[in-house]
Amino acid sequence: MRVLLQRVKSASVAVGGRVQGRIGQGLLAFVGIAHADDESHVQWMCEKILRLRIFEDEAGKMNLSVADVGGGILVVSQFTLYGDASKGNRPGFSEAAPPEKAERLYDETVRRLRGMTQLPVETGSFRAEMAVTLVNDGPVTILLER
Repeated sequence: MRVLLQRVKSASVAVGGRVQGRIGQGLLAFVGIAHADDESHVQWMCEKILRLRIFEDEAGKMNLSVADVGGGILVVSQFTLYGDASKGNRPGFSEAAPPEKAERLYDETVRRLRGMTQLPVETGSFRAEMAVTLVNDGPVTILLER
C-alpha cells in the first residue's frame, strides 16, 4: 500500500465538474493498493496518517499531527502510484491490485479513518476521472509505503 500525503492549506476533488469532497487545512492522501495488501496494511496506514507529525508548532518545528491542528483529510484513490516506467516510455501497472480488491481496501481505508477520528474525512470516487485541486502547504509531500 502506498499513500502520497500532501500537507495542504485546502484541497478539493470534482467528478464530472461537481465537487465531491473538499477540505481546508489538512492532508490530501492519494491511495494506491497493491496485490499483496490486506486489512493489516490499511490499519497501519490509517494510524500513520493520523499520527504523522508534519504540521508546524509555535516554534516552526514539524511537531503536530492533522488531529492536533484540527485539519481535514481528503482521500483519493490513485492506482498510478504503482506505475512502473523503468522499461520503455509507457508505465505499466502490474503491481496495482485489481479494481475489485483495490476498491474494497480503499473503502476500508475511508471507513477506518472515519472511525478513528472526528476530523472530516472526504473522498473522491473510485475509478472515476477526477479533477483534484490543492494548495500545497510548505510544500510538504511524504510518501508512505507498507
